[in-house]
Amino acid sequence: MFESITESLAKAFRTVLGKARLSEENIADAVREVRTALLEADVNVKAADAFVERVSRLAIGAEVIPGVDPGQLFVKTVYDGMVELLGGQTAGIAWEAERPTVVMLCGLQGSGKTTTAAKLARKWKAEGRSPLLVAADVQRPAAVAQLQTLGEQIGVPVFARPGQDPVAICRSAAASAAAVWHADTVILDTAGRLHVDAALMGELEAIRQAAAPAEILFVCDAMIGQSAVDTAEEFKRRLPLSGAVMTKMDSDARGGGALSLRESTGVPIKFIASGEKMDALEEFHPDRMASRILGMGDVVSLVERAQAVIDEKEARALQEKLAKNRFDLNDFLNQLASLRKMGSFKDILSLIPGLGSSLKNADLDESQFKRFECVIQSMTMEERRNPEIIDNRRRERIARGSGRQIRDVADLLKQFQEMRKIAGRMGRLGIFSGGGQTLENMDAGTFSGLASGRSLYGSKKKGSKAQKKKKDRKKEKKKKRRR
Repeated sequence: MFESITESLAKAFRTVLGKARLSEENIADAVREVRTALLEADVNVKAADAFVERVSRLAIGAEVIPGVDPGQLFVKTVYDGMVELLGGQTAGIAWEAERPTVVMLCGLQGSGKTTTAAKLARKWKAEGRSPLLVAADVQRPAAVAQLQTLGEQIGVPVFARPGQDPVAICRSAAASAAAVWHADTVILDTAGRLHVDAALMGELEAIRQAAAPAEILFVCDAMIGQSAVDTAEEFKRRLPLSGAVMTKMDSDARGGGALSLRESTGVPIKFIASGEKMDALEEFHPDRMASRILGMGDVVSLVERAQAVIDEKEARALQEKLAKNRFDLNDFLNQLASLRKMGSFKDILSLIPGLGSSLKNADLDESQFKRFECVIQSMTMEERRNPEIIDNRRRERIARGSGRQIRDVADLLKQFQEMRKIAGRMGRLGIFSGGGQTLENMDAGTFSGLASGRSLYGSKKKGSKAQKKKKDRKKEKKKKRRR
């Protein structure tokens, strides 16, 4: 979603990266580029102006740190401003202790409330809670049946009274949740409505009074851009919104709504959804999202996904292999299976610092992995452990045994070499062992090293001092030979 703004910000950063010092003039030029990038991403004008004003103030008053490139310090300043723009701190759910926590979902038609309700129920069930889904959308045909189907998929009960008044449904569900359903969390899936429909907005107010929700979450389609701000403000006038859920974050929209919502309305984003699968929902962390937008990946989220699917013992064994550079085709096969559980391959790789922008036009055909399995299973254990020994003769035998072409074997070996590099990088980041740190906790020196590496903003280091000395010595030798 944020590819366009990431590229635009990268261009803005190039105007200051490598500068010997920052002045009000070059800061103004960079800030102007940042503002343009935000407006092109459909960010609300007021939010964009507030952001650039904050960044300008911080950048001009920033203390110069010895050994840190002033341009990289400006990037860190933009990062801090982006975190503030997105809400500053992670906003959690206000769980109630004395009675079941009622969470009410509201929003426009087609924003994804029903799917979001099921995703939230699945997430909270996995965290040890006992959710109850309430089918309060009696306006949309088949809405109740859809929620019941999703409830069966995730193993969560659904309270449904088709044909009854939504207010009565929500009141009954909240009253019977603990005693009848043994639930400690009640999720109200209300009907979608336009904010200009007075009757339906009045119905939401009546549901709020009847069910007394602890949380009222505005479900917002990220594809509607900055108009999400206007819609959220109208809903907020009628309901005390406690948070928002941004859906369709995997779309090709510019992301202006997500960037504008918190600054313009004061409503914090609490969850983001990226896809239709039930596990495609995650808590919203402003610092992590700012890191993704600036093209620096999101190691912490990657660690959390890995921890959810990778066994601790297997992770330790893999970490040892990575440290000793003994990653083989058996490990390759196992990690492909784990990565598929974590999400799409491209999505996972985009969380690694520096890989996001390079994957924009990459052709990652995940169906190849099934073919790869067949090829690997046709190899001997020696070939799996030492792929370097596979010559043309062995490739022909492996291709015949797997029912594939020789080029499929060659593709596998090529992909494996790439995977070995990526796996080594993930190992160094500590992803398989629970490592990683947030940019918020990085000191300026660490941030400087990240921002100046070859993976960000196209700024490549030309080489170490030792390499330069080596080149100089070669030049001297050539001169002597000529003499």
